[in-house]
Amino acid sequence: MSWDLSLQTWSRRRRLVVDLFVLANIAFLALDIYIAHSVNNFAHPLEWVPFVFSVAATPILGLAIVAEWKFGRGAGRRLGLLTGWVAIAVGIGGMILHLKSQFFAAQTIHSLVYTAPFAAPLAYAGLGFLILMNRMVDANDTAWGRWVVLFGLGGFVGNFILSLCDHAQNGFFLLTEWIPVVSSAYAVSFFALAVFMPLNGSFLGVCLYLALAQAVVGALGFLLHLHGISGGVSSLLRENILFGPPVFAPLLFANLAVLVGIGLYDLKTRAYTNLRRRNSLVQ
Repeated sequence: MSWDLSLQTWSRRRRLVVDLFVLANIAFLALDIYIAHSVNNFAHPLEWVPFVFSVAATPILGLAIVAEWKFGRGAGRRLGLLTGWVAIAVGIGGMILHLKSQFFAAQTIHSLVYTAPFAAPLAYAGLGFLILMNRMVDANDTAWGRWVVLFGLGGFVGNFILSLCDHAQNGFFLLTEWIPVVSSAYAVSFFALAVFMPLNGSFLGVCLYLALAQAVVGALGFLLHLHGISGGVSSLLRENILFGPPVFAPLLFANLAVLVGIGLYDLKTRAYTNLRRRNSLVQ
């Protein structure tokens, strides 16, 4: 009975949970962007665009979420969709500008590794698509959970690329720098199966444990990056933060683990429900 009750509660709130996840991420990206673009003191005016978008979009999306939760899906829906489309434009535009900084000019592996992280702005695009999906796909459909896992899967593909490129800059000087590369590769392979294979409660349970492992990898990476910053060559903490290991980058593993976990939990509850229905029919 308690499990049935939890399923009913989850079915009412799954859409809100994803909206709050997106809202928290857009708000946090303002700080992350400010630190990243402070390295060159926002040399190009366009570097302010994602920062301003995060600052403006946070209360706007928050208003849309409150309106939809209090007064129904129709209220605030257009405001949410508009925020999603703008987030996609900011993400894709940022990726093109990051690539344009060096890669489009030289088109070499060296320029790809040492250019601005081209996949990083796609975080906005991913969040934008997640906003749209959460309003266009029926949350009572199995496709909803698969879409959530799919967006998390895309994030782990980005994690793999960013970890590989970032740590290649110092030739993987430390053995621990291979951990996020290997773990994200495992995440991509397992979560891809979770998206496309038939519902299987046992396999989805394994994937949930793997998502938890990704969160541990993120926490470990965060501590290692903090250690790198504390041992920086500058006596100024601000300089070590700006020019040392990106302090928040490893937390993306934990962040994506939460998103994938939401989708996996949804799929697992559906698998459990289907199993109970089959058993009741047999009896």
